[in-house]
Amino acid sequence: MLSRTSVGIAAAGAGLCFLGYCIYFDRKRRSDPLFKQKLRENNTIRRRNAKQNQRTGSTQIDTSNPEAMSAFFLKEIQLGEDLLSKGDIDGGAEHLSTAVAVCGNPQQLLSVLQQTLPPQILQLVIQKLPAASQLLYKSKFIKYVPSAVFLCKRFSSTAPPEPAAAAPTSATIMELAEDDGWN
Repeated sequence: MLSRTSVGIAAAGAGLCFLGYCIYFDRKRRSDPLFKQKLRENNTIRRRNAKQNQRTGSTQIDTSNPEAMSAFFLKEIQLGEDLLSKGDIDGGAEHLSTAVAVCGNPQQLLSVLQQTLPPQILQLVIQKLPAASQLLYKSKFIKYVPSAVFLCKRFSSTAPPEPAAAAPTSATIMELAEDDGWN
C-alpha cells in the first residue's frame, strides 16, 4: 500500500504539471501575432450583438410560452412609453414598433396608438415597423411576423384621427395583451 506522503507528493506533482501546461499554452497563445486581432474581432462582434439585443430586448423570448410573449409585449410598450415621456422619440418609437410587430392583433394596437400618440410619432412608429419586424425575424425572436407590416399602408395613408372622448389607457393595452390569445 502507498503511504500518505507518496500520494501527496504525486498529487502535488500532477498539480504542478497541470499548472505548467496552462502557463505554457497561455504564453504560446499570447505570443501568437494574430491574437490581438482575433481579440478585437471578438470584442466588436460582442458589442454589435449587445447593441442588437438592446434594441430588441435583452432576452430572447419563448414563442411557445404565452406568458413570455405577453411579458415581452408589455415590456416593449412600457419601455416605449417611458422613452417617449423622457423625450427620446426615436427610442420610444422603436420599442412601440417592436410591440406592434410582436402583437397578435396589430391592427387593434395601431388603432389604440393612433388615438393616444401625436400623428408625427405614430408616423415614426409606422416607419420603423418593417425594420422592427425584420429584426425580430432575423434574430429568431419569433418565427412568424404577424401582418403588422402590411398594416403600415393602411395607417400611413389615413388622416389623423379625430380626438377620442377618452384616450385609451394602459388598462386597454393590458386587455389587448389578454385578447391576443397569449393568456
